Amino acid sequence: MANQDRKHNAGNESPSGDALLPAAPTRRNFLKSLGASGIAAASGNAFSQVAADAARKPDGGQTTAGATHTVRLTVNSKPHTLQVAANAVLLDVMREQLQLTGTKKGCDQGQCGACTLHVNGVAINSCLSLAVMHDGDEITTIEGLEKNGELHPVQQAFWEHDAFQCGYCTPGQMMSAVAILKDPHIGADDASVREAMSGNICRCGAYKNILAAIQTARGKTKGAA
Repeated sequence: MANQDRKHNAGNESPSGDALLPAAPTRRNFLKSLGASGIAAASGNAFSQVAADAARKPDGGQTTAGATHTVRLTVNSKPHTLQVAANAVLLDVMREQLQLTGTKKGCDQGQCGACTLHVNGVAINSCLSLAVMHDGDEITTIEGLEKNGELHPVQQAFWEHDAFQCGYCTPGQMMSAVAILKDPHIGADDASVREAMSGNICRCGAYKNILAAIQTARGKTKGAA
């Protein structure tokens, strides 16, 4: 190794034996200097573009992220007038502005069903729906199923059949169950119920008890009708 270093340095010496400064650039140093200069150039261009865009805006570049829209909703039979951001999803408005935290935030991608609620009687994934789209709509959350101090038949059946474990998915499971029991296009057989409930995931695996609860509630709701 020492011999190699001497051979390498020998190429950097003058005929008089004095070392030449600076030493020959290496590939590593070249790439490092190129990267630093490239970042500096890119940053400069980015800041220049932002400044130019701001100068062209009438408000001097002030964002409108804080702008809100008035939305009128009837939630669990109570009217509400809310100021919501344009990008606020219905789930967050229910939980954060109305404090109706029974509706759960699960995957936030419309895959688990924990955020299911009813809009005009139809079950939807509230994490995928913007609040501003529902001006004038009637919304029912899990808190709205109970009436006059009595549990909804679906809620009572879930309790009787122990159709939950951790309970996180249970509000969404119940809201979907209530919707399918009202849907005349969904059959009463177990296979149809399983298919209709397939959008609601129970990570604890309480599917057998959930199915039993729904079918029990079906009998009670038909008897009441």
